[in-house]
Amino acid sequence: MRSFCSRRSCAIGILVTAVTSFTFAAERGMTPRDVSGLDYVGSALMSPDGSRIAYTLSRPQNPFRDYAEFEAGYEDGGPKTELHVMNVADGSSTAYMTSGSFGGLKWTPDGSALSFTAKRGDDENRCLYVLRLSGGEAQRVLAHETDIGDYSWHPGGRSVAFIAGPKDDKKKKEMEKKGFMAEVYEEELHNHSVWIGELSDGFNPHRKLDIDGNVLSVDWSPQGDRLLTKVSPTPLIDDEYMATRIRIVSPETGEVLTRIENPGKLGSVEWSPDGQNVAMISAADINDPAEGRLMVVSSNGGEMRDLIPNYAGHVKAIAWDGDNTIKFLGDEGCESVFGEVDIDGTGLKKIVDTGGPILESLSLSKVGDAAAFVATSPTHYRELFTMKHGDAAPKRMTITNPWLSEIEFGEQSVVKYNARDGMELEGILIKPVNHEPGTRVPCIVCVHGGPEAHESNGWQTHYSRPGQVAAAKGFAVFYPNYRGSTGRGVEFSKLSQGRYGLEEFDDVVDGVDHLVSIGLVDKDRVGITGGSYGGYASAWGATALTEHFAASVMFVGISEQFSKFGTTDIPNEMHLVHSRTWPWKDVEMFRRSSPIAYAEQARTPILIMHGKADTRVHPSQSMVLYRYLKTIGKVPVRLVFYPGEGHGNRKAGARLDYNMRMMRWMEQYLAPGNHRNDPPPPHELDYGLPEKKKNDKKEGDDAAAA
Repeated sequence: MRSFCSRRSCAIGILVTAVTSFTFAAERGMTPRDVSGLDYVGSALMSPDGSRIAYTLSRPQNPFRDYAEFEAGYEDGGPKTELHVMNVADGSSTAYMTSGSFGGLKWTPDGSALSFTAKRGDDENRCLYVLRLSGGEAQRVLAHETDIGDYSWHPGGRSVAFIAGPKDDKKKKEMEKKGFMAEVYEEELHNHSVWIGELSDGFNPHRKLDIDGNVLSVDWSPQGDRLLTKVSPTPLIDDEYMATRIRIVSPETGEVLTRIENPGKLGSVEWSPDGQNVAMISAADINDPAEGRLMVVSSNGGEMRDLIPNYAGHVKAIAWDGDNTIKFLGDEGCESVFGEVDIDGTGLKKIVDTGGPILESLSLSKVGDAAAFVATSPTHYRELFTMKHGDAAPKRMTITNPWLSEIEFGEQSVVKYNARDGMELEGILIKPVNHEPGTRVPCIVCVHGGPEAHESNGWQTHYSRPGQVAAAKGFAVFYPNYRGSTGRGVEFSKLSQGRYGLEEFDDVVDGVDHLVSIGLVDKDRVGITGGSYGGYASAWGATALTEHFAASVMFVGISEQFSKFGTTDIPNEMHLVHSRTWPWKDVEMFRRSSPIAYAEQARTPILIMHGKADTRVHPSQSMVLYRYLKTIGKVPVRLVFYPGEGHGNRKAGARLDYNMRMMRWMEQYLAPGNHRNDPPPPHELDYGLPEKKKNDKKEGDDAAAA
């Protein structure tokens, strides 16, 4: 059994039954520094025979290391990923890779090894590697003239189907060196294709299949006679979202054998073991904002069948258990379920009902008698869970952050309330740590994005989500599932379409009013925050609904709907599942639903933060709101850009900075005695990072001399 002895990473692979051996006394609440140090299980793959689980462990970059390490080679960036393999029988775990970067983790067909894509050593591009668990270094088995993307093993293990793009144009590169670097917007994109490669350490000739469009994924049939592909018309994100369709093709010629015209957004797609059927997570129709219907269709084509019609939830993961049964994970309200259904629509049952950990991913053994999950709870982030046939519930297998045993958590629960029109709604509430009943407290409302997303009763603390960090500072935190959220079926998720800023955000206010009515929240000390569509809600709360919120923190949010439509990379998705009309068709709706239309009435101090490389919500959305409010001059406003970051922060430094600024802004304007018109806190931050001592150089020279 392998363990790690640092404070942040100990007991990887320890069985959950051993958790009771930890006897740390709860000592303190959570801090931004804690959030920056959360390790987590990224993915989990059950071996074909069910005896082992391969899982990835993500470790964020640590800016708090001592200065010598910091200066010696710390580089800001995203999390580092490790590869571990667990023996299911005894819970022991072995680390196989703890450095480098890799992706595309899969078991080889015989289950004796793991494969992955990586750029290692002198590789010029991402290649395919195989790591045999019997020992030795990973071996390169497939190289290509460009990066290998998604791939699939032939069931016999003799070849691999993979996706790759074309080589760079050498002439274009030469011209760029001479200063000719003009970019022709959206016209210099290249489709990705399917290639068939034979295993070799070097560059064997690979055979390209001519398939129209941009191939996103590829999967051999269990019999090795066909390829299941997901294809979009172009590489544009909008096409990938709204126009990805299924094509079953010949591995010899690329000829399309079966066209499956799923009606809208498309999620996971899986062959049945006998190759006769294809299961998928699909949208119900082109206007369905999120794929969440479990559908099956013959691999020879025909009518798609919804196996759980009118499901008042959303399916998020599927796996075949034999030729006639599909196991699935579903989001139902603020909870998750593990269930199964036969391909004729009968036999629907819940194996694991609501009320347990929030199950986020599913992997089955070949015969379906063992499952691996990644799951969260209110007191732990993503961990590895397993379940065997006959078990009553999934069993937690990892403890990646044992120091969480030292943390005092605010009580977390699901709350139900009625909107002003009588509709019953749900949300997640975190009370302050050691809250005294009857005491009114400040509250931060955290609004999720999408809006085709939802809040679950699992882990709720992230760099951009205040959660337990705010609870430790005396705040209640409320996460509403307003109308338009997923987890309650297609009809509910469509309720906000064409109605930007109306009932959806009234639902948020009604949730706060409920918390006020039960004696928990001080109505004069309520803040609002969120990212993307939640950032839109934060801008709306600071302008159109300014009387309800004493502080706002807007992240990668929308402030002006006309230019949002003209600068985003998903205009068709916006039209089909959000606005349901075009800006030039309903000018008044787009004007009315823009927060800047209410800038003059704004009285809510707002901190605006945005990644400068965001293509989903252009940074100009934040600039416009900032400039309007700054020019009007009636409310404190600050704008912070993050260079190199997109629609959300990836790097450790930017994440820590965001979390600290968000919390400081809320404390500044929601603390007792503070006022909306108080000046903003200083723009500088003290990150508490290690500093080099003045005598470090002298001590180093003395050591060298000795």
